[in-house]
Amino acid sequence: MLCTRCHHFEAAPDGVLCSGCATPAGFAAPPAGVAPTIRLRSPLGLGRATAALLALAAVVDVCALGGHLLVYDVAGDLAGGTAADVWDRSELADTLTDVTGAAQALLLVACAVVFVVWLWRVRLNAEVFAPNGHRKARAWVIAGWVVPIVSLWYPRRVVADVWDASSTGDKPDGHALINAWWTLWLLSITLGEFLYTVFDDADTAQEIHDSVTQAMVADGLDLVAALLAAAVVLRLTRMQDEKARRGPAPVAV
Repeated sequence: MLCTRCHHFEAAPDGVLCSGCATPAGFAAPPAGVAPTIRLRSPLGLGRATAALLALAAVVDVCALGGHLLVYDVAGDLAGGTAADVWDRSELADTLTDVTGAAQALLLVACAVVFVVWLWRVRLNAEVFAPNGHRKARAWVIAGWVVPIVSLWYPRRVVADVWDASSTGDKPDGHALINAWWTLWLLSITLGEFLYTVFDDADTAQEIHDSVTQAMVADGLDLVAALLAAAVVLRLTRMQDEKARRGPAPVAV
């Protein structure tokens, strides 16, 4: 008799499911005879690596906040009259801001690469879950981040479609977490960049003292955006793992 779940393959002699449907692991290879086009692949490793990098970026942002707070104190002392240890603290502040700035730039590139690789993996899985549930072609998983103008909303739409396809409930989960992450990300790369520019253009001690708070706001935006991105990655990775382990939904006869 045919398998009562997939209706494509012969059931095992002592059961009602074929060997493929009876396998509990959701990310196993497809049964023999299925065309090797797209198959489920576990996102767990990539998801954890991506979340770890984002968490590290958040830690560096905290260090950057500390460095800028020291700059604020040093610049205030210089503007109001030299304190006894101001020059030593000034050198420490410069070192901290230089190191954290370089680390932030490096981690931005690393997080971007790993995040896109992870997003490609979960998009392919989502196409298995819901082949017709995606508003944008697969190429936009990568192109959406670099094409001007559309980069303001295409990546969010790709993630939202993957989220809906990976939902384990009767209806897709809400997009509140995605919307919060995307809003903070846009603020970080637009407003944050502007605030940093104002700080970098400051020359006198008083100008630095007045503008460093704006750099701290930019660090804060980046910090929250990184944490929300990590939350999105972990949640979506867990959703796909759970959905795959449940196996294909029974086909109505």
